[in-house]
Amino acid sequence: MSSKVTELQTATQVNNSPTRGTLFVVSSPSGGGKGTLVRGVLEVVENLSYSVSYTTRGPRANEVNGREYFFVDVPAFEEMVAGGEFLEWACVHGNFYGTSKQQIAEKTAAGIDMILEVDVQGAASVRKLLMDSVSVFILPPSFAVLKERLCARGTDTPESLAVRLRNAPNELDQYSAFDYVIINDKVERAVRQLASIIYAERARCVRQEGLVRRVIEEFRSVDDRG
Repeated sequence: MSSKVTELQTATQVNNSPTRGTLFVVSSPSGGGKGTLVRGVLEVVENLSYSVSYTTRGPRANEVNGREYFFVDVPAFEEMVAGGEFLEWACVHGNFYGTSKQQIAEKTAAGIDMILEVDVQGAASVRKLLMDSVSVFILPPSFAVLKERLCARGTDTPESLAVRLRNAPNELDQYSAFDYVIINDKVERAVRQLASIIYAERARCVRQEGLVRRVIEEFRSVDDRG
């Protein structure tokens, strides 16, 4: 059996079932505001858990290991890749990022929806897998706003900033591959839109099959009793 087939089968087992939680994949160019929107929606949507990714980049100010990311060195990351521990992984702007397969599997198996904040490359990798996921692209309103956000963040060297800005147009070209697009011009409105997407996807028939069947069976049992 090829490694690609095995990977797809494993992904299918992760959360491709009506009784399991859904993986919401949120992506944008660096500085597009996906982190802000994800934090906002976690405060207002119940039964939603954040997928903490692994990265080889250093922590920024106020970032805590195990909260925003699991910060590891390159050898440790490569060991996890070799061990097949990642659902997806990629090298972005010179650093490695990866999503824990076990973390997604455990949460979704418990019926908990997961929200994954990931770069455009990572989102593309997840879309190739046979699993129940919903992708959302966060679009900055203009190049000027994107540059302003990156500069205001104050975490990048001039060289790193130049790379992120240079890569942004190609990342924006990927928007049509996503299920939804949110223009992040006003944070409060964008958070509401993201929350609305999650609620709407939860209401799909296929994701409520078990609950619907139980309700129907209750009606039938009452009818049988006359």
